Amino acid sequence: MIIELILIGTFIGTMSGFFGIGGGMILVPILLVVGFDIKDAIGISIVQMVFSSVFGSYLNHKKGSLVIGEGIFVGLGGFVGGYIGAYVTSYVPDTILQFLFFGILIFALFRLFFSKNHTDDTQTKSLSKVLLFVIGSTIGIFSISLGIGGSIILTPLLVGVLHYPIKKAVSAGLFFVVFSSIAGMLSRLTTGNIDFNHGLIVAFASLVGVTLGIWLKDHITSKNHKTLLLVLYLFALGMLVKKIYF
Repeated sequence: MIIELILIGTFIGTMSGFFGIGGGMILVPILLVVGFDIKDAIGISIVQMVFSSVFGSYLNHKKGSLVIGEGIFVGLGGFVGGYIGAYVTSYVPDTILQFLFFGILIFALFRLFFSKNHTDDTQTKSLSKVLLFVIGSTIGIFSISLGIGGSIILTPLLVGVLHYPIKKAVSAGLFFVVFSSIAGMLSRLTTGNIDFNHGLIVAFASLVGVTLGIWLKDHITSKNHKTLLLVLYLFALGMLVKKIYF
């Protein structure tokens, strides 16, 4: 099991760095297939997200692809929403959580597929700080209750609505995960239902993958990056459908 978790952690870390996701959108389905129940899988996922998002955001900022700016207000909203979302898990049945996860993946796939490709010099739209905070809070509540970082919802919005270039949106999405995942972990610690034994194995292994993922992101075209992100959503969707119905 330990070797399996190390390999899974390295793989998820690579996905996290490359796609700007916390990793939960793919980690949770994998852990379900391996044999964990949904709530343990969500707890392990949150631990992994804290490690990969903090380290990945540091690397992105160092490389200049992360411009914090207005993202801090979305992040603060994500922190509040993430803290609330962790409590939601305790009161919502597993089946409902799985179908919510399914719906979010469908939405993200649809929104990203129909978004235009924006260049790095495209003028991005701006929203009020209050609205950004509300958006972050809403995403945080839904995402952490499902064990995902929220970037699978935020990134398509940044690209499709605010005209962010895909690579900058990916970096901003991972930065958002820092806030939502830390809040989710702190909240879950008060209920004592995080499997740290397995979570830390996956989390430390993911740091190697994050480094590789960010390097790959910087060496691929935006068009191919978007295509691969869509493929990732389809893969996660397929794994979840298999778990629910088969």
